[in-house]
Amino acid sequence: MSLVELFSRTLDITLPVFAMVFIGLGLKKLGWIDAAFVTTASTLVFKGTLPALIFLSLIKADLQVALDVELLLFFAFATLGQFLLSWGWAHYRVPAADRGVYVQGAFRGNCGVVGLALAAGMYGNYGLSTGSLLLGVVILMYNALSVIILSNYQPEQSTNWRSLSYNMVKNPLILAVLVALPFTAWEIPLPSWLMTSGDYFASLTLPLALICIGATLSVREVRKGQAVAFSAASMKMLVLPIVATIAARLYGFSGRELGLLFLFFASPTAAASFVMVKAMGGNSALAANIIALTTLMASLTVTLGIFGLSLLGWI
Repeated sequence: MSLVELFSRTLDITLPVFAMVFIGLGLKKLGWIDAAFVTTASTLVFKGTLPALIFLSLIKADLQVALDVELLLFFAFATLGQFLLSWGWAHYRVPAADRGVYVQGAFRGNCGVVGLALAAGMYGNYGLSTGSLLLGVVILMYNALSVIILSNYQPEQSTNWRSLSYNMVKNPLILAVLVALPFTAWEIPLPSWLMTSGDYFASLTLPLALICIGATLSVREVRKGQAVAFSAASMKMLVLPIVATIAARLYGFSGRELGLLFLFFASPTAAASFVMVKAMGGNSALAANIIALTTLMASLTVTLGIFGLSLLGWI
């Protein structure tokens, strides 16, 4: 395969995902969708269509293939390592008041939408099913570690572990994983009409979620060019994915396992990070800048990353 063919194949994976993001940005500019639409659609995705997509992808999966314990454990430890590396860097390079926001923006990826969309585009059912299990692991870690780092730099805030545990237990995405596992393990069939209806409903997830991401982008905020935001975005989209992917390769992962890990490592900062910063009285403007910058950067960094890994023969 020539370099041109390889790059064209890479674009076939990444362009559909990021095209939807920029369509959302364009629709917002045209006034065809507004903040009310984004709020309603985001709620529908989080509470309905995304859990349905995760549930259906898992019950269709071969659990012996999708449930890769070694992959799950590596991803968990890699996420913890990214968190600690970001914190160590922020301790010396970022003003104390912004360290919590910086660290969360640097390590917390949008795996539930962008990562899963890229995984589905690149690896089909394997990407969706194994990615859904990775998502179940990382949701727990993201929430716990984000509360720890934000409360550490917000003196007036304290870590309410009871509330945090309750919110994680009732998280629709985690519930979807837990409910799906018995169906997958014991191969419990569902009526064909229910599967078809579920597929229709779940198919709304990725285009709707990606459009909402685009509609929330603020080019005006990006133009402010805060140094801390650019630093966090560079950490999230360049430093951490490179370090974590090389570590995964050295550990022994290759092929679709390494590709899936890279897609999750290289996902832009999750929009949920803004909500948590806002709720805990942090620098929400900085959080918004990091989200916008990483989302815009992702279209380039993810494409080049997949191309480079394919060129090396690692995936």
